[in-house]
Amino acid sequence: MSQPQPPNSAPKRGGIHWRDLNWKVVTGIGLLHLGATLAVLPQFFSWSGLVVALLLLQLSGMLGVTLGFHRLLTHHSFKTPKWFEYFLTCCGCLSWQGGPIQWVGVHRLHHAHSDKPSDPHSPNHGFTWSHALWCMHNDPDDLEPEEAAKDMMRDPGHRWINRWFFVPQLLLIPILYLSGQWLYEAGWSWVIWGVCVRTTVQYHTTWLVNSAAHTWGYRNFDTNDNSTNVWWLALISSGEGWHNNHHAHQRSAAHGLRWFELDLTYWTIRLLGVLGLAHHIIVPHPDQRPGRTPNPVRPVIKAKLPTMTTTRGASSPDANATPTDINTF
Repeated sequence: MSQPQPPNSAPKRGGIHWRDLNWKVVTGIGLLHLGATLAVLPQFFSWSGLVVALLLLQLSGMLGVTLGFHRLLTHHSFKTPKWFEYFLTCCGCLSWQGGPIQWVGVHRLHHAHSDKPSDPHSPNHGFTWSHALWCMHNDPDDLEPEEAAKDMMRDPGHRWINRWFFVPQLLLIPILYLSGQWLYEAGWSWVIWGVCVRTTVQYHTTWLVNSAAHTWGYRNFDTNDNSTNVWWLALISSGEGWHNNHHAHQRSAAHGLRWFELDLTYWTIRLLGVLGLAHHIIVPHPDQRPGRTPNPVRPVIKAKLPTMTTTRGASSPDANATPTDINTF
């Protein structure tokens, strides 16, 4: 447990703090970016490798991180059978964005302190910090992700997955090489495109939600932070770019709240509902959608909104609970 900071001290955010860099993370991210540059060489390009990268982006990105880590594990936007929850978590581990407990905890702390001094990745500390530098540093003293994810810490399955989160990607490398070599003699192409390019693209897509979606775009709701909706980011991130909507209705499974705000992840959640793999899907009441009420958002952290509705079962009284309400830490 870290010691609390003095009252007048500010958490260390912004810029590069060489002594605080996590060199394992810096090296890993650097090697993946370096490997991705090999994709421009003709000997490493193949159409089959490109298809593999796109398919894995949906598996690790949309299903794993966006639907699994974010809307399910972080915000409890819907419920699913435990075995499928673990499957989605393992898919998210393919993104190499840290263990799921750390990911969930950091994101809940972001909501609890959005664009305030203790926000882990606010553009107020610099655009490059919010985009990438924040995750290359060791956690500062005021950041304890495990404390913000106590529900996952109590789950033995999630603790085990969190401990070995790096393994699925390592297992994927020989699988891609052997499969690509056997089918198309394109083993290294599948590895470079399916691991290096795909993971690098996914890094920057996730990071853009932290940086771009707190810098540019429009706002449907007057939230107490700088969150925005960015249409082009929503397209490449399966709906995560409707970030102002998300900050206004954190537990909503739907981030696109206007007819033109496309949200592939929410459509996937609804499909899972048809298949019996998702239930109690939380969405805002019609009166809480953009343009329906003068100020349909929580005015301060921990304030309760009017009850949201679910697509199955009765309305939940804690449907708008903040991350701290969910975990009571």
